[in-house]
Amino acid sequence: MALKSTVFKADVQLADIDHGCYTDLQLTLARHPSETDERMLVRLAALALNAHQVQDLCGGDARIGFGAGLSSPDEPDVQLTDFTGRTRLWIEVGQPDDKPLAKACSKADQVILYTYGPAAEVWWRGIEGKLARLDKLAVWRIPAAEAQALALLAERSMQLQATVQEGVLTLSSGLGSVAVEPLRWR
Repeated sequence: MALKSTVFKADVQLADIDHGCYTDLQLTLARHPSETDERMLVRLAALALNAHQVQDLCGGDARIGFGAGLSSPDEPDVQLTDFTGRTRLWIEVGQPDDKPLAKACSKADQVILYTYGPAAEVWWRGIEGKLARLDKLAVWRIPAAEAQALALLAERSMQLQATVQEGVLTLSSGLGSVAVEPLRWR
């Protein structure tokens, strides 16, 4: 019998000072049995860092949310879709191969990858040349210690405050606070 995803709920009060985006997000995260709390919270951080794109790219006429993630490799971890159904932003988390990223670039206007974990630098050195031709792709690195600290905020029902200021995302809850400063690699 296959294991089922675990459902997490997150109410996020977002204040993106950098982009003038202030909103409340009611999110449902389905954590695949093979997914860690760390990866799940990196997905949530990626969504919070890009929620302003609903207004910036689409003038408010769009939806940002989680894709099927690990259970469906042909869908993004986070996506921004306008009301015509066009995928404006495709966000991946982790250390994927170049072929899925190339496929994502053919399906979306922009693709952003947030890589994290202790092996990210080794992965990047091995794949950087293969990604050079993907002009729609941006690659960001979340430092390993910050990604690990995010995992400590995971609860089945989360009440989070997210603040983006000067490129730094601070996620806070009753369990603590974590500052995440993504580094742009590409």
